[in-house]
Amino acid sequence: MKLKVISLAVGMATLLVGDVLGCTGLLVGRNASVDGSVMISYSADSHSLYGELYRWPAATWPKGSLLDVVEWDTGKPLGQIPQVERTYSVIGNMNEYQVAITESTWGGREELQDPDGIIDYGSLIYIALQRSKTAREAIQVMTDLVKEHGYYSGGETFSIADKNEAWVMELIGKGPKRKGAVWVAIRIPDDCISAHANQARIQQIPFKDKENCLYSPDVVSFAKEMGYYTGKEEDFSFAKAYNPYDFGGLRACEARVWSFFRKYDKSMDKYADFVKGDPAKEPMPLYIKPDRKLSVQDVQNCMRDHYEGTDLCMMQDIGAGPYKVPYRWRPMTFEVDGEKYTHERAIATQQTGFVIVPQMRNWLPDEVGGILWFGVDDADMAVFCPLYSSILASPECYRVGNGDLLTFSWTSAFWMHNWVANMAYHKYSFMIEDIRTVQKELENGFQQAIPAIDKAALELYEKDPAEARQFLTWYSTTTADQATARWKELGEYLLVKYIDGNVKKEENGAFKRNVYGMPESPHFPGYDEAYYRTIVKDAGERLKVN
Repeated sequence: MKLKVISLAVGMATLLVGDVLGCTGLLVGRNASVDGSVMISYSADSHSLYGELYRWPAATWPKGSLLDVVEWDTGKPLGQIPQVERTYSVIGNMNEYQVAITESTWGGREELQDPDGIIDYGSLIYIALQRSKTAREAIQVMTDLVKEHGYYSGGETFSIADKNEAWVMELIGKGPKRKGAVWVAIRIPDDCISAHANQARIQQIPFKDKENCLYSPDVVSFAKEMGYYTGKEEDFSFAKAYNPYDFGGLRACEARVWSFFRKYDKSMDKYADFVKGDPAKEPMPLYIKPDRKLSVQDVQNCMRDHYEGTDLCMMQDIGAGPYKVPYRWRPMTFEVDGEKYTHERAIATQQTGFVIVPQMRNWLPDEVGGILWFGVDDADMAVFCPLYSSILASPECYRVGNGDLLTFSWTSAFWMHNWVANMAYHKYSFMIEDIRTVQKELENGFQQAIPAIDKAALELYEKDPAEARQFLTWYSTTTADQATARWKELGEYLLVKYIDGNVKKEENGAFKRNVYGMPESPHFPGYDEAYYRTIVKDAGERLKVN
């Protein structure tokens, strides 16, 4: 029997600052979180990714079954591998045992890609989720897969977490005709946070710490063989050997990590010159101890970052336009009078397919403990809906086949969020206030409901775990579909309120009418003084009133 892995494109990236499409991942240890959760996050950023939710049911396979492996980014068939006897259910990037895996691509040294490898980075994630009960087991599964079948993709950083611990693993192939990969995995201390964003981050490897550090035996010797490193083992840096820093890797990638870290450690500003593009400066640590504990809402909001509060803030220069838009259309680099320039690349970006915050809770049964907070499109304007990891179906709004990147659907969360976001990109400073109101209304409502949902699910679980899963499926799917319907209402409201650059007048939650029932004349807000000054500077003499 042959089994086909459903194709899901996740964000690939290069380290060229002009074309960084890749992903961002944050990690929070259980003692660094408010409630003892382990949390990670992921924005799957790609201009060609449709935001939908995949589910693999648990299954038992006949002896001799084969799994067809398909490259996630292109749909290219890569080969077949033996299927295991038992696979676990998976919803998105989280399985029924509260194991979650995400990634960010850094590519690294091109000569280390193996065109004959069978396992690409996407297959590593979703096959491992179907075969692993813990993060450590997932690391073993992933590294065994590439050792046995070869690794097809470029360099990757993976977040691998379960209800007790979180790991960062970095991995790159060995090149043509050399099956396998070199890799290192480091456990993030329970009281710390970490992050990665399309740049290898692991520096020196604590080889003697067998409990918290796992690695391929040849991780150093292979680098020496290839001429990437000549020093002592204790001074070896995985990142510098396999993904050397350049301007793009710092400014477009490490800067995103810095922006997250500095929210929870005031000393991180000392790395400002490093992340702005100076490889000679001291690199940032893999993880830090935060000055306060993080909630799931904190992690969600960190995924909405545009460098606010820093001199990289994307709403400060003329590129933001008159309505302070924290986005720049691609390409990221441009040239003027022979000089090259770059736009900033923030955590929140317009070309996101889906964004998630997996939350793992070890004090609850697995059927109740895992929540995949799932949103689609730009993280800044996404709504994180709670999907319990044991659910038996996908919501209609995220269902595979409900629209696609070339087919609009009024019941697709991806299309409703893109509709709203693409209106907001043209009048951001106005519309974001209305968007935040509804976003908070929904997300605060979810947070308030979760304790009651947990309690009801636990009561059902004690009688019949299957009944608990049915209940959580109902809650998760209903909540997501209702949130999408609410977002559609928001889009209708925004279109009416801001049509033609005007702003409708409101009173007591309704648009104002005059005494005869006709719409009142709207506000004409125009632009702010700073933008008027740019107009005068550029065309003032022509526009000047005599």
